[in-house]
Amino acid sequence: MYELKGKRALITGGASGIGRAIGLAFARAGASAILADIDESGLVTAVDEISRAGGRGLYAHCDVTRASDCRSAVDLAITSFGGLEILVNSAGIIRRASVVDTTEDEWDRVMAVNVKSIFLLSKHAVPVMARSGGGAIINISSGWGLRGGLNAASYCASKGAVVTLTKAMALDHAAQNIRVNCICPGDTDTPMLRQEAAQLGEPLDGFLQEAARRPLGRIGTPEDIANAALYLASHAASFVTGSILVVDGGGLAG
Repeated sequence: MYELKGKRALITGGASGIGRAIGLAFARAGASAILADIDESGLVTAVDEISRAGGRGLYAHCDVTRASDCRSAVDLAITSFGGLEILVNSAGIIRRASVVDTTEDEWDRVMAVNVKSIFLLSKHAVPVMARSGGGAIINISSGWGLRGGLNAASYCASKGAVVTLTKAMALDHAAQNIRVNCICPGDTDTPMLRQEAAQLGEPLDGFLQEAARRPLGRIGTPEDIANAALYLASHAASFVTGSILVVDGGGLAG
């Protein structure tokens, strides 16, 4: 049902965590995948995993806040795969602080990585998808894009922007047969989640235990989010656009 045979995908944040899991899931489903990130060693490892799983993977060293890097990543999909049908905007960072304790540089960096990157990648990817007859864009937001969180002002603002940007893009590009959807994960076991504990000065074990306090009684795995992305990228979601898919173990349910 979720086959992606013959599809060509570009995934940012592909060196670790959710982006890496999505790249592997897409490759196993038959897609060719380019993973984009600034962590070149992580990219090499991730692409090797894709190859060992029988998929076709490449990587692009890409600072998603730079227009030239984003254009180059899309160009790599064209030169290597002949086109592009799927874009996953998974790159993200977090700064755990209130507006008072967030510096202007920190604010700008969070907004650039979490929001501007989607603009830059989509700006270059949409025309390529349109020439291929359509495609799917999947933006990774957060549960904190739908409600506020303590000491995470810049992150909440950025992820809220991702939710609304997704809806605007879905309207703008429906006529080109490009579906645009958003996933809002809850706490997921990634390097970024562990960095949050360090930023807050909290013991990691206690931080993770608190994060698991949700109806399903655990934090998410990158594979949980990858499965949702696989659905949204596939033909099974052919009538789904402008949607916000919450994958959080019930954290926002009540």
